[in-house]
Amino acid sequence: MRLMLFCKFSAPRFHAQCVRKLSGAGVILAVLQFSILLFPQQVYANQDTDFMAARDAFRVGDVTRLDRITAKLKHTLLEPYLAYYQLRLRLTTANHNIIQQFLARNDDTQIINQMRAEWLRMLGEHQQWELFAAEYVELKDPDIELTCYDWQMQLTHNATDMLHKVRDLWLTSNKELPKNCMSLVNAAHANGTITVADIGIHIRRALEGSNIALSMQLTKTLPKSSMPAESALRSAAKNPARYLAQLTSGDKVHAGQRIAAIFALQYLAKQSPQLAYEQWGKISSHFSAEEHSYFYGWLGFEAARKHDERAVEWYKAAGDSPLTDLQLAWRTRAALRAQNWPEILHSATNMSFAQQQETVWKYWKARALRALGQPNEATIIFTELSEKHDFYGQLAAEEIGKMPAAGMISTDVQANQDELAALRTQPGIQRVIALYRMGLRTEAAKEWAWVTRDFNDTQLLLAAEIAREHKMHDYVINTADRTVQNHDFNMRFHAPYRDAMQQHILTYRLEEAWVYGLMRQESRFVSQAISVAGAAGFMQIMPATARWAAQKIGMKNYRKESIHEMDTNLKLGTYYMKNMLSSLDNSPVLASAAYNAGPNRARRWRAKNAMEGAIYIETIPFDETRNYVKKVMSNTVHYARVFGHSPMQLKQRLGIVEAVVDVAADANLVIQQ
Repeated sequence: MRLMLFCKFSAPRFHAQCVRKLSGAGVILAVLQFSILLFPQQVYANQDTDFMAARDAFRVGDVTRLDRITAKLKHTLLEPYLAYYQLRLRLTTANHNIIQQFLARNDDTQIINQMRAEWLRMLGEHQQWELFAAEYVELKDPDIELTCYDWQMQLTHNATDMLHKVRDLWLTSNKELPKNCMSLVNAAHANGTITVADIGIHIRRALEGSNIALSMQLTKTLPKSSMPAESALRSAAKNPARYLAQLTSGDKVHAGQRIAAIFALQYLAKQSPQLAYEQWGKISSHFSAEEHSYFYGWLGFEAARKHDERAVEWYKAAGDSPLTDLQLAWRTRAALRAQNWPEILHSATNMSFAQQQETVWKYWKARALRALGQPNEATIIFTELSEKHDFYGQLAAEEIGKMPAAGMISTDVQANQDELAALRTQPGIQRVIALYRMGLRTEAAKEWAWVTRDFNDTQLLLAAEIAREHKMHDYVINTADRTVQNHDFNMRFHAPYRDAMQQHILTYRLEEAWVYGLMRQESRFVSQAISVAGAAGFMQIMPATARWAAQKIGMKNYRKESIHEMDTNLKLGTYYMKNMLSSLDNSPVLASAAYNAGPNRARRWRAKNAMEGAIYIETIPFDETRNYVKKVMSNTVHYARVFGHSPMQLKQRLGIVEAVVDVAADANLVIQQ
């Protein structure tokens, strides 16, 4: 039976007449598409409500309700998710053929790969290796647990190779591995692939991270004379000074006690390098030369992170003791703090090959070379780095008189209308839009990453345009950021809500580029963004800070829910930015650090002498804040260019951070933790 649908629009903007001849199941899909065309918001609302109800049924295990709702959404773009929900609830009892049929579907969606990973986990647990092998080759991005199942399967064919892979994984892991991996670790230990020396190295690494549980798991494989008691490790962590005092009167300290003592010293150094140094002086005679060097390597590290001027000296006392990448990074930062260019060059040159390739250390090595009279070598490095668009790429470009981000372009959407139209209709793209619309941010992000995983630069920029059309602001930025050669900085530095921002920027006389540089880093312009700590909205205001700012500006009827309102969030955030700027020498570097970590910390991180803003930033002790300030300041330069504002070099923006002054913090300031 044929059904002819005639659709004729009498409104002036619709002059097309469509006639479609359909039969069978196509009728249902056509009617749904036609309904969406006529009443898109209502259809979306109904589908969204039904989908969220199905998702809730899945989460509580209500199979009957899930099946009933799924029947209503059978021909929608989100049907693969519904099929996944149904199969996932029956996974342990489902026929293998049914699972394989789902995995063989043509739908290009990450939910199929997710199901494959979950089934593989079940197959590996039951050692059903024939089925496992067939599906594992189809899996994208396996996690550690599935990788270990794969190695377990291959172990019978190539034991030596597999066990060496296990050893490498185990030695580089800073946390406990999944149980199925540990069976491989035990096998590697049993046949001598993992040695007693390896275990000693791993125990040290576990204790360096204060992971007592992992260290105790490892020490069970050592001779008792070499094993620190669990009670000793816990005592060393609880009160390191008291534990160390017990060793001063002992005639001889065995290996297990020395391990616990070094751990106590590391723990104490985190609190106070001076106290650790004093305790070391009392017990150092019990330790070997290797242990002496090891201790000073960690004492120098903790001192560097606390801006203790003795850090460089203590690092030198470590001699040739192998240092971790983290220790080497802070050795260089300590030398930067002291503006000791020979030591900066020495530290940067002695990093691992991989670490030397990092932009940050290339830049400071080049600065050291130039300061030490080797300008040609420095220029070679600066020229290479100037092609990058990050913080140090921008600084390097300025060092050789090159304009950063000289290759800024605008997407020529008009030239790619056909490609753009085709991309809009891709089921995967439409699926992401639907998930994002419903606030399912985790699912949407996974789906977007999957759909765009193999996109070239042109496709990425077109996908970013589609994200812009749907106000998926974080996707605009994140997608445009991934291009390799053809960059669109108007997309990378997307700037929505400019009209709404103008009043607040003018009220507090802030630089628009700096405000946008900070907002981009804080929330990617997602109004619903909430951090783990509770910071909310576009400007990620902490609740306590919001209440304080609301009181300061005389905002009446402020409620805790107000922080999620766009205008209120922008008003409070820009006020707080202005307050930080005014109270911190009008330095955007200090104000940005304060916005992330609190004004008292930003003050405390200054030195006795004035220093370059770049050195101040690089020696911020908190990784998050250090990277945050770099990105905010780098963003600011790019936004100034996108907005067509007067150009100012990054180095000029960073300026000089004045010396610390012994003045109590303004009592009116709120520390935003």
